Amino acid sequence: MTTKNKKLSFGKGNAKVGDHVYTFSLPAGHTCPFANECLSRADKKTGKIKDGPQTVFRCFAASMEARMPSVRVSRWNNLDILRAAGLTDSQAMADLILSSIPRMAKKIRIHVAGDFFNPEYLRAWIRVAQARPDILFYAYTKSVPFVLAERGNIPFNLVITASIGGKADKLINGSGLQSARVVYSEQEASFLGLPIDHDDSHAQRAGGSFALLIHGTQPKGSKAAKALAELNKALN
Repeated sequence: MTTKNKKLSFGKGNAKVGDHVYTFSLPAGHTCPFANECLSRADKKTGKIKDGPQTVFRCFAASMEARMPSVRVSRWNNLDILRAAGLTDSQAMADLILSSIPRMAKKIRIHVAGDFFNPEYLRAWIRVAQARPDILFYAYTKSVPFVLAERGNIPFNLVITASIGGKADKLINGSGLQSARVVYSEQEASFLGLPIDHDDSHAQRAGGSFALLIHGTQPKGSKAAKALAELNKALN
């Protein structure tokens, strides 16, 4: 595949983040080298979910790919186009991303699904943010080693939140990175002294660590599934 005339697909935000936010995604799990507690993958062809050996709660993005073939195809297509540009060529990937950004974009959430899968890919997004200071970019990531290595190069308009529950959690404490933790209830967040981000407003600014309520489709009988059922019951 050549990247000539190829464009990456960006989505529009949902009810949670608002339709003024554009989103970019890659295949969940398959592009998440440091995922651990949330590691889940949907098979590229069948959509069948496979959880990781240490999965505590299922990745909502993988569940979406399992339910919606068109979403799965779109995310794999993005990865294939990036691969054709060169996964070790940060400038080529940056040029591709820049040429694909929707004209009206003012805010972009990087990775509703997926993650910074290698250092060069993170550098590509850094280049993109540097080239487009008019856009706010933000991302959750478990690729903490990559972020720390590039910390001095990350521009003001790229807000990165470390997502707790990955293989590199030990690097978060003392790093100064803001972090997000999935919790099973509002009471748990209160106990931890963390505000809950319901609409990505915390993720869009460098304002300190926060919590996210468990969501998505969880494995039947799991602790996460029971917690989700309790949350849904409380809301209804």
